[in-house]
Amino acid sequence: MIVHPIPPLYDKDSNILILGSFPSVKSREEKFFYGHPQNRFWKVLATLFGEETPKCIPEKEEFLHRNHVALWDTIHSCDIEGSADSTIKNVVPNDLRVITENANIKRIFVNGNTSEKYYKKYIEPDLKIKAVCLPSTSPANAVWSVEGLVEAWKEILI
Repeated sequence: MIVHPIPPLYDKDSNILILGSFPSVKSREEKFFYGHPQNRFWKVLATLFGEETPKCIPEKEEFLHRNHVALWDTIHSCDIEGSADSTIKNVVPNDLRVITENANIKRIFVNGNTSEKYYKKYIEPDLKIKAVCLPSTSPANAVWSVEGLVEAWKEILI
């Protein structure tokens, strides 16, 4: 069983919450979200907000706060082989109320189908907030180009 090593990132002004499923091996090593250099998350968000892609963790944190984006994952702990979502078992969900009760969240988005699956199964029944599923920014989702992801992710700006 691996426990999620990254605390939620939010502040009282956060109004968008983006949830991944569970951090990759690289993200767990870095102890920060979307740490794999091939993940398109930071590039997509920077493009949408018209900013330079943040490079280091302090820049990423400042970027998220400046744009009122909260970040976490749906899974608190699970059994997983490497970074493969398809191997996830024995899921314990995160309690998102730590964010929703302390921030001004207007909309929740899930980054990919795995996050959506566990959000709908474990979190939505209690939280009673629907999440919008966006295509995964993971390099494993190679069918989507950066341009296609940017177009799909424009939803967060509405």
